Amino acid sequence: MKNLLYKMFEHRNLSRQEARDVLLNIADSKYNDAQLSAFMTVFLMRSITTDELTGFRDAILERRNPIDFPGVKAIDIVGTGGDGKNTFNISTATCFVVAGTGRKVVKHGNYGASSISGASNVLETHGVKFTADQEALAKSLDESGVAYLHAPFFSPALKSVGPVRKALAVRTFFNMLGPLVNPTMPKYQLLGVYNLKLLRLYNYIAQNEGINCTIVHSMDGYDEISLTSDFKVASPEGERVYTPEELGFTRAQQDDLYGGDTIAEAAGIFDRVLAGTATRAQQNCVVANAAFAIHTLEPSVSIAQARAQAEESIHSGAAQARFRRFVELNS
Repeated sequence: MKNLLYKMFEHRNLSRQEARDVLLNIADSKYNDAQLSAFMTVFLMRSITTDELTGFRDAILERRNPIDFPGVKAIDIVGTGGDGKNTFNISTATCFVVAGTGRKVVKHGNYGASSISGASNVLETHGVKFTADQEALAKSLDESGVAYLHAPFFSPALKSVGPVRKALAVRTFFNMLGPLVNPTMPKYQLLGVYNLKLLRLYNYIAQNEGINCTIVHSMDGYDEISLTSDFKVASPEGERVYTPEELGFTRAQQDDLYGGDTIAEAAGIFDRVLAGTATRAQQNCVVANAAFAIHTLEPSVSIAQARAQAEESIHSGAAQARFRRFVELNS
């Protein structure tokens, strides 16, 4: 690690093989917390390269605890985190709205590292107990439409750095890695990123790896479609910038999406979204993300049609029913 740190301090990049090897060593707990902190901090001071990110991904997938849902067409809906906005759990709520339309979601998530409430936090607050049991997860996917893969159960490297990430409380390259290492290696993904450089990087990796990925970035820095600004979308259909208004949404304010100061507050907003009693801005944000997720899974469904289906999922009670069933199956 000392030699690698000196190399990076001299502004030299790691090769794909070097990146793979260092992540395998992290998975094997070969470094102390101080070394890990220094290593992660380097990537806050310079951009990560495609070779580095791909090498890190290689290592995590190589050591993953594999799981598969054969014959199931499912999507992962995830943000990188690290945008510093401390929103409520938008992508997690989006998963259940999409499930409420009859589609399948296999979400890979974790506790919040740079925000108060990550996906695992809000689910655990509702009594969910995480599992790596294939049969239990398949049953959850079949009956609730959602299987939740708690990252430390499937990716040892992510587990080993958890305490250091939490102590640092800033975004690290592990924020970038999370969306790339879903152990099911899904062919469909809605991915939110916090800057345009990452959007281009992920788009390149998705094309190389054959992932049907829609990558979204709100131009004011959110790692999801926030509707607080124009937002950029990159997908197999190409790249374009949308305004909230052209999709029929009212532009939101940043305060509208704030997740609160505690996990309980974030969970309360999450519940109100699924119940259809959240503010218009909170609900619209989730509906917008759900619409693009549905369109990613089924390009023949237009964004307008997908939006209508997402709204019906909430108003009919289907999204809330899917979530309640999910909690029953996973508690």
